[in-house]
Amino acid sequence: MTRLPPAAAELSADEARRIALRAQGFLGAPDRRGGVRGVLRHLGAVQLDTISVLARSHELVPYARLGAVGRPLIEEAYWSGGHAFEYWSHAACILPVEEWPHFAFRRRAYRSRPHWGHELPDGAYERVIKQLHAEGPLTATDLGGAKNQGEWWDWSASKVAVERALMYGEVVCTERRGWKRVYDLAERAIPEPLLHDDLDDTECLRRLVRLAGQSLGVGTRADIADYHRLKGEQFDAVVADSGLVPVTVQGWGKPAWAAPEALATEPRGRHRTTLLSPFDSLVWDRARTERVFGFAHRLEAYVPKPKRIHGYFAMPLLSGGRLVGRVDPAREGRTLVAKQVSLASPKAVRPMAQALLEAATWVGCDAVRIERAGSPQETAALTSALAAI
Repeated sequence: MTRLPPAAAELSADEARRIALRAQGFLGAPDRRGGVRGVLRHLGAVQLDTISVLARSHELVPYARLGAVGRPLIEEAYWSGGHAFEYWSHAACILPVEEWPHFAFRRRAYRSRPHWGHELPDGAYERVIKQLHAEGPLTATDLGGAKNQGEWWDWSASKVAVERALMYGEVVCTERRGWKRVYDLAERAIPEPLLHDDLDDTECLRRLVRLAGQSLGVGTRADIADYHRLKGEQFDAVVADSGLVPVTVQGWGKPAWAAPEALATEPRGRHRTTLLSPFDSLVWDRARTERVFGFAHRLEAYVPKPKRIHGYFAMPLLSGGRLVGRVDPAREGRTLVAKQVSLASPKAVRPMAQALLEAATWVGCDAVRIERAGSPQETAALTSALAAI
């Protein structure tokens, strides 16, 4: 195989883009044998979010890489058998259970600082732990209710207590049930060989920097630190011993690092054509997405409706290894509605039609309707392409 430039040499922007695509599972044959759990371990973190349009984001991530995996199978793959846990990484994320020891630095940090100035009633924390010990796994509702008309997001004392225990590492979120967190004691949920905080901060950070570099393929200091929401100085302290290799990428204007295995062979293979969750790790960093793909991406769900440009939950379209458009989808019965479509060029018409049909089938729709595109001609072209596929 053709080898890429050696470590510390210069990569072209195109080489860096293809390295990133392969590292994120979008270039080459999908790992169907590894399945959803393989995707999770390959990425190191899958972000969770409350928004559900086609599906929730953690379902869209394996779909984008593997195709139409059954949605119940996705949830089962994540949560059954103790293969994963939820914790604070890039945001609230599903993480492979074997990474539990490497978040000891974060658990220690949470234990050592005040929590939002909120004082728990005497005994509230202990009562939650005792109830979980006797009855767990439990939701916040099972623990006495999540809301109480009080302070701190209107959370009850039991909800505050169990969330604090989660951050400390005494409690683990082992699944989401109806979008509610299900809590259990760490001593039951985490395999005994992994249930420790033995690694010091430096060891934890070194491991997470290495993992982020592998998952990104190549990235700047900010890219790699942001993957698990580390501080820049934490990255600086461990990068030299992380195993990542310094490289220069043409046009980036900043130093970069790559995983050695990402440089070993030239990225080749089939590209996926798919819609991406805005919370997909390929695009969750706006600055990186613009630098790597020349694509300005912003989630507008939290932007006032009159100020939105591309729509509430605009999903980027990946095709041919590039981001070539986006669509704001909705569902009306068994129809997938493309409320607003934006395409980079007429060449993106057929890939968008293909991606919409595949997504519609996956979520149980049997029709696609284009509501609005860049022009009447574009709407007509998309409608024709949908009919022709």
